[in-house]
Amino acid sequence: MSATRPERRVLEGRFVRLEPLTREHLPGLWRAIGHPEVFAGGYGGGPAGLPADEKAFSEWVWRSMPHEAGNTYVARLTAGPDAGEVVGSSTLTDFDLHHETAHIGYTAWDPRVWASPVNPEAKLLMLGEAFDHGFGRVKLQADARNERSRAAILKLGATFEGVLRRHRRRVDGSWRDTAVYSVLVDEWPAVRAALQARLADASPPRLGR
Repeated sequence: MSATRPERRVLEGRFVRLEPLTREHLPGLWRAIGHPEVFAGGYGGGPAGLPADEKAFSEWVWRSMPHEAGNTYVARLTAGPDAGEVVGSSTLTDFDLHHETAHIGYTAWDPRVWASPVNPEAKLLMLGEAFDHGFGRVKLQADARNERSRAAILKLGATFEGVLRRHRRRVDGSWRDTAVYSVLVDEWPAVRAALQARLADASPPRLGR
């Protein structure tokens, strides 16, 4: 099966719905991820990359997301008392049809849904979209200093490949090392089954107030 680029469409899960990013999502996305603890882990180039306000955030998101190279999704809760709330975003991008590779990145979640079903189900949906479209390898990566994100990627069932040293600049001018992981199409049935089992007994996130 040759790889083909997935169309931009809604991906439906039990806990979240992944919607293609539009400008209408930006206020909700700011409320969800416009927090220092989100950027502290390396998102947006690190702590210094946190925009000053909603307007600056909206301009930054629209400018920075890979609209042509990828499909950016906004996650909206579909179950529990907070159904309908935007809780973050992630992107399926870097489609290389010849080499059948893609990348899941630009991921940020509301801190209130960390360690909830949101990330595993979003990744289940996005990995499925990639492999259903003929891709053979999906890369995931994180700032090498971000132990929380690295642990979450491993928990998805991805395989650690190594660290790209002095890979890219953070907004503050320091250099980031990047930890690289991947899931291969031959591994996907086992990874999918493990994620489905992990989600089977999960409860909907509760954001609280």
